[in-house]
Amino acid sequence: MILGFLGTGRITSSVIEGIFKSKLRIKKIYISPRNKTIAKKLSKRFKKITISRNNQQLIDKSNWVFLAVTPKVGNKILKKLNFKKNQKIVSFISTINLAQLKKAIGKKVKIVRAIPLPPISIRKGPIPICPPDKQVKSFFNQLGTTVEIKNEKSSINFWATSGMMAPFYELLKVLSDWLVKRGVRRNEAQKYITSLFVALSEDSVINSKKDLKYLVKDSQTPRGLNEQAVKQLRKAGFYRNLEKSLNGILKRLKKV
Repeated sequence: MILGFLGTGRITSSVIEGIFKSKLRIKKIYISPRNKTIAKKLSKRFKKITISRNNQQLIDKSNWVFLAVTPKVGNKILKKLNFKKNQKIVSFISTINLAQLKKAIGKKVKIVRAIPLPPISIRKGPIPICPPDKQVKSFFNQLGTTVEIKNEKSSINFWATSGMMAPFYELLKVLSDWLVKRGVRRNEAQKYITSLFVALSEDSVINSKKDLKYLVKDSQTPRGLNEQAVKQLRKAGFYRNLEKSLNGILKRLKKV
């Protein structure tokens, strides 16, 4: 299989790292020259990667093409490119829907939208895809856990929750900074906080078959520290604002 990545940002780098840590049989990967720094690093690190002269060459030589550009760039360049019939297109673009992609590409190709996040580099995390596709599902199952979504209208809810990655890291930063202000060394603070949340995440996955409200309840004791923390955060509107943020992202996605 020969892959082409249109766009060489963080997500492309993460997906490619995951690919070379997996058992996927890849003959060649072509990447676009747009981000020269990342493109050069990837080509030096992995022998099977070639930096294409331009975007059209990348499309001409690839069986599958991954669209990993920003919506603004996508709207600007996709109509100018000539895709091959029966080519598989996997789009990572958040705010260009299937109908818009089909219109821009203008060829009879199979298009699947996917939502990979940076942990795909370590072959971790869910990768929602829409519409369902056996080959794409099999591909991403080597890089994480594929979640197939039949309805594109429903899929935007997953796009919205993917916007919680930066807020999650901000939470880790605030907690680490709090420890640093109290005399804990930065590396020790960050190691503790990240390890704590890895453990909590793994525990929640193990218990994910039951309603998560029971984890919230079971993690508290009467007049305990966790009870105090969750009550204060609820009173301050922390969780309401979290939901409000999700609604704002969803509203933006629905305008597409």
